[in-house]
Amino acid sequence: MLKANIGCRIVIGYERTDKALVEKFRDLPVANIGDCMNRVTAVHQDIRPMNNTPLLGTAFTVKVPQGDNLMFHKAMDLAQPGDIIVIDAGGMKNRAILGELMINYCKIRGVAGVVVDGSIRDYDSISQMDFPVYARGVNPNGPYKNGPGEIGTVISFGGQIVSPGDIVVGDADGIVFIRPKEAEALAEKVKAVSEKEKDIMETMKTDGTYNRPWVDEKLQEIDCQYVNLTNGEV
Repeated sequence: MLKANIGCRIVIGYERTDKALVEKFRDLPVANIGDCMNRVTAVHQDIRPMNNTPLLGTAFTVKVPQGDNLMFHKAMDLAQPGDIIVIDAGGMKNRAILGELMINYCKIRGVAGVVVDGSIRDYDSISQMDFPVYARGVNPNGPYKNGPGEIGTVISFGGQIVSPGDIVVGDADGIVFIRPKEAEALAEKVKAVSEKEKDIMETMKTDGTYNRPWVDEKLQEIDCQYVNLTNGEV
């Protein structure tokens, strides 16, 4: 019988998402992805990029107690190249979960990024790195290293549920997580939206127009009243 130690466990051996499927989301805007996911899937707006490096990879999930990073230390050794270490730190910002040394180690090991629903420190250094880091805040107070925590389990991150192997996409707007079984169709949908926006932008530049018939249709639907003061209408 499997020994139960709820809240303190490490799960390994889950199947990584195919890299070719992940690559379908490279350079696709998070805003467009979110629109194609019904505009309810982005993480909380307070979780922001700490530098200008875009984020793409598969979720390697970690759950830590508030202000403790023992499980993140172990996760750095277990994560594989292409993984994004996604840390559920409960959204607390009063103690940093990671800093410059740990980020450099992750980069050396081929990890594709680190995101934490909590705080980092060493912002001056991390903000200049070509390695994606997202966090809810910055705080110089260091973490405890006592545990417990979990690795490789389903977590909550910035208001979204994340499973190991989910595709992670991030840019300056924020982060979305994508279930692998939904990724193929979603990528095609997002590419179509991006191409449509490109065409709209070209038309705006060349013709100075932005064709949106739905605006007047919606105004008519809600029975919006027009008042023309030049004609004395009321």
